[in-house]
Amino acid sequence: MNICVFCSAADLHDRYVTPARRFAELIGKGGYSLVWGGSDSGLMQVMADGVQEAGGRLIGVSVEFLAAKARASADEMIVTKDLAERKAQMLARADAVVIMVGGTGTLDEATEILELRKHGMHTKPVVLLNTAGFYDGLKEQFRRMDAEGFLPLPLTDLVFFAEDEVGALAYLEETAGVRG
Repeated sequence: MNICVFCSAADLHDRYVTPARRFAELIGKGGYSLVWGGSDSGLMQVMADGVQEAGGRLIGVSVEFLAAKARASADEMIVTKDLAERKAQMLARADAVVIMVGGTGTLDEATEILELRKHGMHTKPVVLLNTAGFYDGLKEQFRRMDAEGFLPLPLTDLVFFAEDEVGALAYLEETAGVRG
């Protein structure tokens, strides 16, 4: 299974780094591939290091203006012309999507992936990994959207909220229907 992870390229507090390392190790030990933004910095680097060290495969999708930060040791590295093409390539190479902690770029990626799913443009499982309660506010907003009729399908059909990395991977293994 190719697991696409959207996350920050920033250096973050251990409350986010430690669970990311555990999640990366689970991906690698499961024999899965990580599809990620290709960066060799911040949480993206933590994920790539962990997956690679645990025996998983790395499929990076960078963008021209960030290509200098791309990980040289990836198994595969695609460089796109812009961020829109990058998101499309990441989704195309993925069997499932996990949204981890991040800033505006991660939020942009998350909303686009969910919008495409909402409109039936893909049926890949999407997990919002709510490490240390980072997405509690967004989770509440999605619940309000659902309750007030802003979503054309139930929230549970759109995204799964996982509170930890074990729950995230278990959900993906169950819903993606693919093992190692």
